[in-house]
Amino acid sequence: MFMPSIFGEDLFDDFFDGFRAPAKPGFAGARPLNGLMKTDVKETEDGFELDIDLPGYGKEDVTAELKNGYLTINATKKTEDDEKDKKGRYIRRERFYGSCSRSFFVGKQVTEEDIKAKFENGILIVTVPKKEPKPQVEEKKYIQIEG
Repeated sequence: MFMPSIFGEDLFDDFFDGFRAPAKPGFAGARPLNGLMKTDVKETEDGFELDIDLPGYGKEDVTAELKNGYLTINATKKTEDDEKDKKGRYIRRERFYGSCSRSFFVGKQVTEEDIKAKFENGILIVTVPKKEPKPQVEEKKYIQIEG
């Protein structure tokens, strides 16, 4: 049956989106919706503060890297829940492997030592200072004139 393009690939795409989230709050395999890290960016006098929501992740699951002026936050989670009966047969076995990543341009003048980060209650708080680009001093180059 031909479906109008306003419905996308499936008529019920948007309707069932809420059912993809974990059923229980605090579920060990919880992850940000659609793999995105919900982030609040606040400007302060000295710089910027990024509050990145990472529910279900621990400090050991998160890494931050600075390369070519881009701050990249990666979060990876791996959980395995095994339940066996007395004979060692599986009654239930669930696994979750997931990761998400997000990059922010912070400027090429910012170094790893300038950035501060802490992880509290499922929120990664990153502080990035404001640094103005250093003006390039124009170097005069002369051509030697023979004569």
